[in-house]
Amino acid sequence: MAASTTNAVQSLITNSRFSSLYLSTNKGLPGSYLLKNRFSPASTPSCPAFSSSRDKNEAWVPLGILSPKPLKFTGWNQDIRRPSQVEFPVASASAAADADGGEIEISEGYAKTSKSFAERFPALVTGFFFFMWYFLNVIFNILNKKVYNYFPYPYFVSVIHLVVGVAYCLVSWGVGLPKRAPIDKELLVLLTPVAFCHALGHVMSNVSFAAVAVSFTHTVKALEPFFNAAASQFVLGHQIPLSLWLSLAPVVIGVSMASLTELSFNWTGFISAMISNIAFTYRSIYSKKAMTGMDSTNVYAYISIIALLFCLPPAIFIEGPQLMQYGFRDAIAKVGLTKFLSDLFWIGMFYHLYNQLATNTLERVAPLTHAVGNVLKRVFVIGFSIVVFGNKISTQTGIGTAIAIAGVAMYSLIKANIEEQKRKAALSPAS
Repeated sequence: MAASTTNAVQSLITNSRFSSLYLSTNKGLPGSYLLKNRFSPASTPSCPAFSSSRDKNEAWVPLGILSPKPLKFTGWNQDIRRPSQVEFPVASASAAADADGGEIEISEGYAKTSKSFAERFPALVTGFFFFMWYFLNVIFNILNKKVYNYFPYPYFVSVIHLVVGVAYCLVSWGVGLPKRAPIDKELLVLLTPVAFCHALGHVMSNVSFAAVAVSFTHTVKALEPFFNAAASQFVLGHQIPLSLWLSLAPVVIGVSMASLTELSFNWTGFISAMISNIAFTYRSIYSKKAMTGMDSTNVYAYISIIALLFCLPPAIFIEGPQLMQYGFRDAIAKVGLTKFLSDLFWIGMFYHLYNQLATNTLERVAPLTHAVGNVLKRVFVIGFSIVVFGNKISTQTGIGTAIAIAGVAMYSLIKANIEEQKRKAALSPAS
């Protein structure tokens, strides 16, 4: 009876699609069975896997008595790497490992690759990205404004932000975390306008931060979803529902109310923040396109390098003479050389890290969703900046900011509802 069972199972295996594999014992795990891949075509020209002839170096084990321990498989070919379930006509087992170290679930004659933590909990991972993005951005904004209080040179500070970030990228590439992705002429052409928008938005944000209160700059930059919606419809051709446009009206009204009575208002800070909105809108849209052939970490690294080249000329020509004459001297006299250099380094590091997290988050969500998250982030920044710097705001400014945030919340709910309806429509069977 045992012999007939063995022959039947062996016949099934011989005729299966896994003709490039053969069964042998695993001496390290007694009672288990191991599937191995024969990589040398010269030694096995006819691939006699599971045939009646036995390999001289491998002792065949009868399958009549199955071990209670799980079967393990190595050397999977491309057939088993397919995402769909693959029928495997051998005994059932609980788990196995593939050649790349990932686990493969084997259950009731079927094999499928086990999901990673990020695949099983995508919402949790995305939420973690948003949290770290917000946290690092709050620290950056507070430290950045403190530097401007004794060193008001936004063009030079913008260059420092990028210099530290580029140095961080080069060190990361040097140690292989992450591995540097090669760049060709086509991708360079694609990333150059993205880097230009990044450089323009970055510099204009810093000009606004240096000119007005941090809370006011972020209130003006709360208009970014409006610019994103406009660009998505009129540039990319995506139809934006009327309900979304209506939900953005309170954001525009709220920002307008806050601007009219902002105690630190000046046109330089306001116009710079508006230019930053437009620049970052185009950066988000075209960054999404640039992620098709490269991961977001490498994309942002190349964007930082190219953006640095755009930021250097204005910093040299606009602020260079003042810096050399008295800018550096005054800053060192106020806080000391060590603190001055330390502050410049850390604002550059936090700037790079929060933007890297923002880019990683953009890779996981749509541009409009990213813009909404960007606005919600400003709630934290506005609140913390008022507490830390003791900024005084008028009643109308507070009401306008609240209306703008309420509009963003309304926009988020409507957007989430629309996306859920699209998801259900995609899952429903075609009529």
